[in-house]
Amino acid sequence: MTQAEITHAPAQGLGRGLTFAMAAATGLAVANIYYAQPMLGVISGNFPRSDLVGLVPTATQLGYALGLGLLVPLGDLVERRRLIMVQFLVLAASLGLAAVAPNPILLLVASLLIGMCATVAQQIVPFAAHLAAPEKRGAAVGTVMSGLLCGILFSRTLSGFVATHAGWREMFWLGMPVAIGAALLMRAVLPESRGNSSLRYAGLIHSLAGLWRDLPALRVAAITQALLFAGFTSFWGILAFRLAEPDLGYGADIAGLFGVIGAVGIFAAPISGRLADKIGSRRIILVGALISLASWVIFGFWPSLVGLIVGVVLLDFGIQASLISNQHMVYQLRPEARSRLNTIFMGTMFLGGAAGSGLAVLAWRFGGWPAVSALAGTFAAFAVLLQLIGNKR
Repeated sequence: MTQAEITHAPAQGLGRGLTFAMAAATGLAVANIYYAQPMLGVISGNFPRSDLVGLVPTATQLGYALGLGLLVPLGDLVERRRLIMVQFLVLAASLGLAAVAPNPILLLVASLLIGMCATVAQQIVPFAAHLAAPEKRGAAVGTVMSGLLCGILFSRTLSGFVATHAGWREMFWLGMPVAIGAALLMRAVLPESRGNSSLRYAGLIHSLAGLWRDLPALRVAAITQALLFAGFTSFWGILAFRLAEPDLGYGADIAGLFGVIGAVGIFAAPISGRLADKIGSRRIILVGALISLASWVIFGFWPSLVGLIVGVVLLDFGIQASLISNQHMVYQLRPEARSRLNTIFMGTMFLGGAAGSGLAVLAWRFGGWPAVSALAGTFAAFAVLLQLIGNKR
């Protein structure tokens, strides 16, 4: 066997220690997208005459979208361990730039770079699928995605606490050694693995359209997850407004606790991955979509606080079950193109999330919580229908 064949071949198994290290690095990477959101008020205090501070989360999300399209496909072309390490190191430098930013414009530039480099999380997930033995691939992806969910859920809590008690610049300074530590960890534990694509970078990007065209299963998975994620972002975007209504009368503290309740999704991820290994992905995807639909029925017809709690548990469980199972299936379509498949899948999902949050604001404005429930329930119903049609075909 040649050296090229050795680096291209997946490992016969992915050890538990390596899996958890990759999960931790994934969570530490994705957390950077959300650090700024709870700190906007504190940041605005440093730049009182500028409205640009409010665009910091937008710049970060835009950077993440650019990273998905421009950086994640590189995993199919270059040596993956080195790529992951370099992205973490550039992420650390970007955090340092944000920490010393003397004006909002430079802070926006740093936020854009932070978002782009945080897509290193999406380099690690398909790499885990590449390293895992086929019969354990779902469980491996589910465990790594649990780390990503932890990063999303607890990043806002951490940054809000640090900004309140130390300052917003200190949060970015704290993130800098964390990113460097993640780079060193990945350098120490990851094996070398070079992408085996024969394409140049421009051809790699151009091939994304061909993958979308040639793989109907990829289209079904991506659109299904986009619809479900649209409902997910609808809930989290409107939750604070719903809790503040007179019949409930709760503030931001209760809204924050819903993130802890939503941590049930962390447990759904590895369970769904193991089930996908045993009984196949399609059944779990359909079950996840049905659970998501059920959550919106509960939200619509049980509008109390208890109904919201029951609904969010089901919503997070359903979303994560379908997400892990969809990824498990997508990564098997073209093993040599897993990074590009991840670009298409996650990019489509985030587009759905952006559309869902925007439409939810309009629904709230014109029809309140019942309209939001109906809108998001429609998203979930279409996802169920798409899975039923796709499974028959």
